[in-house]
Amino acid sequence: MTAPASPPSRLDPSELGTKEYWNKLYTRELSNHASDPHDIGTVWFDDSDAEAKMVRFLDGLAGLPRSSASILDLGCGNGSMLLALRAGDWTGRALGADYSPQSVALARQVAAAEALGGGGDCPPLEFREWDIMSGPYAAVLDGAQESGWDVVLDKGTFDAVCLSGEKIQDRRLCELYCARVLPLVKKGGVLLVTSCNWTEDELTRWFQREGGGVRDAADGAAAAAAAAAAADADADADADADAAAGPRFAVVGKVDYPSFSFGGVKGQTISTLCFRKE
Repeated sequence: MTAPASPPSRLDPSELGTKEYWNKLYTRELSNHASDPHDIGTVWFDDSDAEAKMVRFLDGLAGLPRSSASILDLGCGNGSMLLALRAGDWTGRALGADYSPQSVALARQVAAAEALGGGGDCPPLEFREWDIMSGPYAAVLDGAQESGWDVVLDKGTFDAVCLSGEKIQDRRLCELYCARVLPLVKKGGVLLVTSCNWTEDELTRWFQREGGGVRDAADGAAAAAAAAAAADADADADADADAAAGPRFAVVGKVDYPSFSFGGVKGQTISTLCFRKE
């Protein structure tokens, strides 16, 4: 039997992996937006037109009605991704979560200024302070989404987690991320991940190697600790046993971006993969 693919090499920690960095950034962008409502701050991967491409990808995904599909944006920043979806007539419940209170304040401020937060039968956009690695699941798994969201978005958040030097039970947070995200996606729902640090192959190795390791774990730090223990078990399990352990992600699509060649190697500046929870 074939062992699960090992994850890629870890990235060196950086200030972009610290909460202090993002608090400072969004404090500055809050001030800028207050002075000039047209300045909504940084739209990550805008040079690759990532948001528009992600919206078009979701538009073409079978089984996702724009009028009712629920959407959770992890690491929402200024909320621009959810605003783009609202502008594209995605009118179901949408929640942006970020561990930076300044980010949440900015997202609410931008949504109010853009006047795309709700109206008619469209519920207002929600923004909530929540840490993907340690926050209680009940804070984002509530109401009709108690069993998970139809769509979970990650546009650069996994990148930032990979740059954190923080550890839980001697494991980097990036090693525990997939297991923390898995319960957020309903069965049959999708996770759309966009990264500038990892190739499509590397993202596949990060998100397909984890089984349903923490589906029954407690919230917060206990869940992260359980994820670390699950990762230990996964390292010794074969692929068949891992798949039988519970829900997991499988690649079901990707977003195409312009490619380039350097030194005989073909690549692209960012990667977006879609995983379905099986």
